[in-house]
Amino acid sequence: MTLIDNAVYVDGVRLPDPHSLDETYALMGEKGGMAWIGLYRPNAEEIRSVENEFGLHQLAVEDALTGHQRSKLERYGDTLFVVLRPARYLDAEERVEFGEVHVFIGPGFVVTVRHAESPNLGAVRHRLEGNPELLALGPEAVLYAILDEVVDEYEPVIAGLQNDIDEIEGQLFGGDPDVSRRIYDLLGEVMDFQRAVHPLTVMLEALLKGAEKYKVDIEVQRGLRDVLDHVLAVVGHADAFRATLQNALTVHSTLTTQRQNEEMQRISENNLTLAEDTRKLAEASIKQGDEVKKISAWAAILFAPSLIAGIYGMNFVHMPELHWVFGYPMAIGGMILLMVLLYSVFKRNHWL
Repeated sequence: MTLIDNAVYVDGVRLPDPHSLDETYALMGEKGGMAWIGLYRPNAEEIRSVENEFGLHQLAVEDALTGHQRSKLERYGDTLFVVLRPARYLDAEERVEFGEVHVFIGPGFVVTVRHAESPNLGAVRHRLEGNPELLALGPEAVLYAILDEVVDEYEPVIAGLQNDIDEIEGQLFGGDPDVSRRIYDLLGEVMDFQRAVHPLTVMLEALLKGAEKYKVDIEVQRGLRDVLDHVLAVVGHADAFRATLQNALTVHSTLTTQRQNEEMQRISENNLTLAEDTRKLAEASIKQGDEVKKISAWAAILFAPSLIAGIYGMNFVHMPELHWVFGYPMAIGGMILLMVLLYSVFKRNHWL
């Protein structure tokens, strides 16, 4: 049902409930007093009904019908149109849920239009009905009570956000890799919270400024000042939360850069160690290659006389040099000449 509650009050006392909006209008005409109509996501027919009965401005009615409005206070002649953004903290999801309530007040009537579960206007009505003296002060007293309820509901939100920020500080210095995403998400919620609460300061100051002109009772003015004090405290918390989260992002960026630098330094040190090991291995390989060259060179030098000696050691009968007078000196000389020649070649090529 879109018509949540519907009553007429005379001197702060509730009359027997009418069963429809038409009965409410008739009862007002008969008894006078103040009508308080509570709607929840009304259809166009219902909201057009109250528009025609109380002379509401078309632009304000369109805003109330479509929703998704920012917090604001507008005056159309004798009618005030107020948009509030209540909030509640969802512990299970660790996030802030925002609602929306539209309030029309004018001579002898209050119309509230909710688009979410919050705020609890039933509790506001019950509390005012228990205080007929305050309710008898008229529509302005109802607006004060609604403002007070919305601001009071911000307190659990502040506590929940503060708890989240405390947890983030622990994650930040604990090296949690998911902390940056949580900071960004929470910063977005805090900014939404700021957009909901910041306009209330200007709205309440405007209400107090026009209180004398519109003959608002002094008790209602005192109540509005008290709400303003609470709003200023809430705004201070919201601003502090945003500054803290922005600082947390800066600290996270610094810590991340520091960790990256430390990692790069460690990698550089490992690379230097690896390069040193590679250099030593290369030197050992070069040294080993030089040794192999030397061994190979001396093996070749020693192989030359072995080759000649091997040829003459085959003991063939028909070898001309065996019976030649200069055969032996020629063989020895050839061995020496070949060894000297090989030694010169290897020396020139730095094998020896």
